Amino acid sequence: MANETTFEKDIILEVKNLKKYFPIERSFFGKPIKFLRAVDNVSFTLERGKTIGIVGESGCGKTTLGRTILKLYDNDGGQILFKGNDITNISSSQMRKYRTQMQLIFQDPYSSLPPRMTIGNIISEAVKVHNIVPKEEVLEYVLDIMDKCGLQQSYFDRYPHEFSGGQRQRICIARALAVKPELVICDEPVSALDVSIQAQIINLLKELQIKNNLTYMFISHDLSVVKYITDQIMVMYLGNVMEYGDTDEIFDNPLHPYTKALFSAVPVPDPDFKMNRIILSGDIPSPANPPLGCKFHTRCKECMNVCKFKEPEYLEVKPNHFVNCHLFNEEVMNNLEEYDRQYEEMLAQEKEEENNE
Repeated sequence: MANETTFEKDIILEVKNLKKYFPIERSFFGKPIKFLRAVDNVSFTLERGKTIGIVGESGCGKTTLGRTILKLYDNDGGQILFKGNDITNISSSQMRKYRTQMQLIFQDPYSSLPPRMTIGNIISEAVKVHNIVPKEEVLEYVLDIMDKCGLQQSYFDRYPHEFSGGQRQRICIARALAVKPELVICDEPVSALDVSIQAQIINLLKELQIKNNLTYMFISHDLSVVKYITDQIMVMYLGNVMEYGDTDEIFDNPLHPYTKALFSAVPVPDPDFKMNRIILSGDIPSPANPPLGCKFHTRCKECMNVCKFKEPEYLEVKPNHFVNCHLFNEEVMNNLEEYDRQYEEMLAQEKEEENNE
């Protein structure tokens, strides 16, 4: 029992069945009647001092998930627990005390820095607002943060336009860390940078994590980076979680057909290694009008009739390895003939309705 209590204390973030829908069509009276399901029933836990990687194609809901957890967007269902406190429906004023504990590093270092503020002012602004240190210590504190993030003290009075992309991203990291956060959501923090600079920023993030016991939620589409920096991986597709588990386990043993296809594109630094590339057929469906059943079935080579109308269950196949696929559901696999019959009935009914029209 003591071990369970210790483990509970280590969980810094718990997300349960989180939903975020954007209205895209309204009735004459302004009531939303059609939605884009950007985040649909997402659940995961994150241990203190660890990094979870959120991966998937563009438009799968990664960034929306991060911003909903930070309450930059209001959620439409589910629960967010931060350090055991339910922050799902708290007001902006109540959320203020958590703002310093949860920070965001933006994707684009070029547009996320105010051009008319000096680097010193950008980093010190939140320090002053949230009274992180006494006023007389702000300068020394900011210079120390800059030093830790690889920024020279002479940059203090300079402006963002004078710096390269890598230096700007270091400024963004320094700004986020200045308020002493516990959870940092990194929204594709290296995607806009050169490969050589990417490595420097990733190493900086890892170094700062070890020094400050930081917890990261790392959003990216670069699986090579994700493999290097994360402890866990969550694979998303059209707002749903397809697979979730420890990084090594998912890279060594991907289970979901989508994960296999995604990971087959990761380059291997071995000229003799032959890639078994899995090419997905078709385009990603519109999140405003997702297919029935499993959202991935329109592009899946292992698609069965049951996938076309029945949503798969999110199952723990191995300890801490979850997958959202009928192939791993014994009850479904043992009754495929019955589901085939149901699917044929559904098609016949649709045809009859068309004829009646």
